Amino acid sequence: MELLIITGQSGAGKSTAIACLEDLGYYCVDNLPPSMISDLVKHLKKDISIEKAAVVTDVRGRRFFSDLGKSLQSLEKQEIPYKIVFLEASEKTILMRYQETRREHPLAKDGDTEAAIAAETLMLEGIRSQADFVINTTGMKTANLYNAIMNHLGVDPSKQFRISVMSFGYKYGQPDEADWVLDARFLPNPYYVTSLKNLTGKNKKVREFVLGFAETQAFLDYMTTLFLGLIPKYRKEGKYHLDIAVGCTGGKHRSVVIAAELAKRLKEKGFAVELSNRELRKSR
Repeated sequence: MELLIITGQSGAGKSTAIACLEDLGYYCVDNLPPSMISDLVKHLKKDISIEKAAVVTDVRGRRFFSDLGKSLQSLEKQEIPYKIVFLEASEKTILMRYQETRREHPLAKDGDTEAAIAAETLMLEGIRSQADFVINTTGMKTANLYNAIMNHLGVDPSKQFRISVMSFGYKYGQPDEADWVLDARFLPNPYYVTSLKNLTGKNKKVREFVLGFAETQAFLDYMTTLFLGLIPKYRKEGKYHLDIAVGCTGGKHRSVVIAAELAKRLKEKGFAVELSNRELRKSR
């Protein structure tokens, strides 16, 4: 199992880092006492589907954090490979972040954040020197931190963008999770063709009917071009997944065909695409 230990200064972006690792498929645990890391790894190894894990451990663990050195030695004795990712930022940056969030530094006494930052810096000197990667998040946006983590892990950001395409029926309500909702109700409806009415968009005849109109092809061409242009911009802003919902009245004919064709076109461009049909699942 690949194990990452995320630590560093409070306010340096560990929560953002763990969110990034979750997006990359890591099993993540935040604020774990160091003494529990070995037990966690043993437990996760029972599930062969979990190949990589990340834990955040820091001074929020108070006196338990001092066990980190012993825990690392234990991992080495058990021949459990790990890497340490250390996050830091300038004192000015951390002060500003705490002022913006109005949260208190975990080591602050009587609200003295500057003294807390200084004390924490001393406490972390040892683990910082052992880190495999040190990332300074001063001036970083979320997207920059995501890219920095992926670069350190040798992950190609262009291969991490995931797309979900779903068909649905407006009569049953729009999906809340959708980033984009495409309306296919302007297309001719197979429901009103007697031989197609009781079939679904997975049927070859329904598919040929829907895709046989010039307006269908124009719509698909336009949407494909639109998303291919937007995806690099989403990546730039730190977004690595996109949920697209395609709707028609009942969610069984036009939307199923359009969703499948759009998913096919995006797959052909090299993207990881998941296709689902909400209303067809209900009818099983």
